[in-house]
Amino acid sequence: MNASLTESQLAPDYDRSAMTTGIVHIGVGGFHRAHQAAYLDRLMRRRSQAATPEGGCLDWGICGVGLLPGDAWMRDALESQDHLYTLLLKHPGGLRDPAVIGSIHDYLFAPDDPETVLALMSAPTTRIVSLTVTEGGYNVDDATGEFRTSSPGAIHDAEHPGEPTTAFGYIVEALRRRREAGTEPFTVMSCDNLPGNGTVARTAVVSQAAMSDPELADWIDANVAFPSCMVDRITPQTTSSDIADLQRRLGIQDAWPVVCEPFTQWVLEDDFPAGRPPWEEVGVQMVDDVVPYELMKLRLLNASHQGLAHWGRLLGIEYAHEAAADPDIAAWVRAYLEREARATLRSVPGIDLDDYVDTLFRRFTNEAIADTLFRLAQDASSRMPKFVLGTVRDNLTAGGPIHLGTAMVAAWALGEEGVDERCEEIVIDDPLADELLPLAAAQRAGHDTAFISHEGVFGDLATDERFRRTFVEELGALRREGARARLRALAGGSRQA
Repeated sequence: MNASLTESQLAPDYDRSAMTTGIVHIGVGGFHRAHQAAYLDRLMRRRSQAATPEGGCLDWGICGVGLLPGDAWMRDALESQDHLYTLLLKHPGGLRDPAVIGSIHDYLFAPDDPETVLALMSAPTTRIVSLTVTEGGYNVDDATGEFRTSSPGAIHDAEHPGEPTTAFGYIVEALRRRREAGTEPFTVMSCDNLPGNGTVARTAVVSQAAMSDPELADWIDANVAFPSCMVDRITPQTTSSDIADLQRRLGIQDAWPVVCEPFTQWVLEDDFPAGRPPWEEVGVQMVDDVVPYELMKLRLLNASHQGLAHWGRLLGIEYAHEAAADPDIAAWVRAYLEREARATLRSVPGIDLDDYVDTLFRRFTNEAIADTLFRLAQDASSRMPKFVLGTVRDNLTAGGPIHLGTAMVAAWALGEEGVDERCEEIVIDDPLADELLPLAAAQRAGHDTAFISHEGVFGDLATDERFRRTFVEELGALRREGARARLRALAGGSRQA
């Protein structure tokens, strides 16, 4: 017999009927539900069980907001089960640690009723607006760091500020209303995998405001906090098998559960003038400077994911754990991290980098997660500049080695031609596919630097002679030798290649 989530023994023990919205979260997907919402649920459970005099933090409930047409699915799934969902932690060997998460107590699909969303964001009780809108969702040019004022969404929201369509249009209008009402501004908390995500969020919000109201933009820049953070938890897409397995094993019917790895980390800049939940009680590292942790994660974990994806897809590998267990790919990733990535990092307080890298491989080889290389390779035009090209640039500036990082770029570029080494299709899912695929076709026709000429992705690297020369060498070697032979040569090559 199937039980509803509200009837499940795993359901939250705190009084969800007493919850009010303290956090509005834009972009509720698998990662938010596996990470920030799970931390808050843990905090609410802890406070409930301890019966602390400070209260149960139930005034920090999350109201999710969806802006895109596809977000209607999340609205329907959550509404059908009182906004509860199951979080499944998948350990190696098949052990599952299920929990029913209750910290999201409401969800608004903005196209249904934009005014209701704006009213909630303008309410004094809303003290944080958080974001997981993907690395490419900030409308900021990777090469220049500037907000794309020519994008259709930005133009619309500047011309019709009271009828926004984008995350930043909603944030700007809500802050305008709060300013007019004399209400303290909320804190804007980006939780996306971006270097300096707080700074990027500030750029997007302030620039959007400046397009229609420069005075408001100045007020936002002076009065609104944009803390940076580093977030980490591998969260693959939920499959129909996950849903069926949950129903079969636990008798729980859940329209959209979330699966993730056991590991989780959140390092957060402690800058919340309007207040925040006491996240430190449940393991969040509240710090003054996130940058060392952020660079560590982006340039070690996220860059490794790109290496697994682009080399693995050339070899016809489907899953991340298979790529991480492949001795040639694993040796290449370790070589890249040791020789090129780690040299660009700052000291990371409290972190042993050797242990961190070893932990990465234990996480990557967790077969229970079954994360696909297709997912890791999605939006590579946004991810590669943030996770890999910064390391290449820093090593170019320092006169350090760039062969391994540039070879990863060559593997990506070759994969964009759409065929792996078994002559099977490599499916490309990238917002810049219409621009990059013709360049990949020109590359295939013999124009070796066509792909890296895209200045929106590569910026000044497109004209750097050392990078261009190394890229052409690596692309040619890949074509001649094949991916596996090239992996072995690179991993075993000179440390100063």
